[in-house]
Amino acid sequence: MAHDAQGNRATFASDAAAHAFDHMVEGFLKYRLDTPLRLKATLQLDPEAPLPHLMKAGFAMLAYKAAHVPAAKAALDHARGLGGNGREQMHLAALDAWAEGGQDRAISIWERIIAEHPRDILAFRFHHFAAFWMGKAPAMLSAVEGIMPHWEGDIPGYGSVLACRAFANEEAGNLIIAEHAGREAIRRDPADLWAAHAVAHVLEMQGRRAEGIAWITGLSPHFEGGNNLMHHIFWHQAMFHIERGEHAEVLRLYDTGFRNLESPVTQMQPDLYIDCQNAASMLFRLERQGVDVGTRWEELAEKAEARIGDCLSAFTLPHWMMALCATGRFAAAERMLQSMRDDAAANSGENPSILRDAALPCCEALLLRARGEPAAAVARMRPAIGEMHRLGGSHAQQDVLEQLFLDCAMAAGLTSDAEMLLERVTGRWPTPPERRIGYAAAASALRRAG
Repeated sequence: MAHDAQGNRATFASDAAAHAFDHMVEGFLKYRLDTPLRLKATLQLDPEAPLPHLMKAGFAMLAYKAAHVPAAKAALDHARGLGGNGREQMHLAALDAWAEGGQDRAISIWERIIAEHPRDILAFRFHHFAAFWMGKAPAMLSAVEGIMPHWEGDIPGYGSVLACRAFANEEAGNLIIAEHAGREAIRRDPADLWAAHAVAHVLEMQGRRAEGIAWITGLSPHFEGGNNLMHHIFWHQAMFHIERGEHAEVLRLYDTGFRNLESPVTQMQPDLYIDCQNAASMLFRLERQGVDVGTRWEELAEKAEARIGDCLSAFTLPHWMMALCATGRFAAAERMLQSMRDDAAANSGENPSILRDAALPCCEALLLRARGEPAAAVARMRPAIGEMHRLGGSHAQQDVLEQLFLDCAMAAGLTSDAEMLLERVTGRWPTPPERRIGYAAAASALRRAG
């Protein structure tokens, strides 16, 4: 029996197929745009190997698009008939659970795999992804710290484990460990997008804006051949610029970096969840600063309307709602809310409760705000403040929803709610609200009033 690059036994008919699979896994870990082509090459070498079909299912699920779930299930059904060893069967069970809406069950299975096979980079990486988008930062951290003693620098994939260690520790608030791990991963490979991204998060949390801009611009020559994660890193660069009031540069990065509609990467997946989150949240932030964003909302609103009924990515839903509200598409916004209610009532798994407890309150608050009812928006969103982490997304991404609540509280004269929100973000971010553009005006006004 063949082995993968990390030493795990794997069901392949030849060493050539196993090596092709390793090449595909490397592309997956490093966010390379040609990863699907690498998978295709593996399948051509060994169409009866179960792992490539499982990865085909995994890639379909990673898109967080309901229309792709049938393809994932078809790939899983095909893999089911191919056998495989016990580890591979556990991978099948995890992806089965995910495709059926059981994200928590999938996470538990991946945790079992890495407990038994701590060098199973696929189980670890899928766990890292799913735990993040389920708002389970502690699970991300315990997974990576649990496998670290079993990894050494010469094992293929070690840099990617370091990158995940960086991001997990950043989200847990362990910023020194995070920065060290991320910089070490970049030292090993300057093209490691996840590591570049993790360090950008550290610099943002600490308000190191000039460093953040220099970090990304210095590494960007290495990004060629990357997938949509490049866009998210350029979004981080724009976040540093918006903090400095450099709105023209933010708009330039929007049009040429993270929302370049002419880019082949964007055209391959024009409504990819993370790209649309980047775009909507940045336009929302810019408009809060009084910036005219022109017609940029329109293409996002078109995509939002086309995705009504797709509730697979809970964190994306408030971003779709931002676009619908910004363009005055209130009837479409109402349809979207109803589709979320229907989805929450009709489905099993973890997502329905996340929709009810977090996504719906945020989306309803956005519509109430757009209709000039800030007090009602606060009342609807207030019970969800402690639940919003379940939507997934990083501290930097969730920040836009906290600013939404703050805006509504200030507009409605609800001082205690505004103070509560500022206390929450003060407890999480090392940079005080007075030094953050999204909070400075409210913090100053409340201080004067006090």
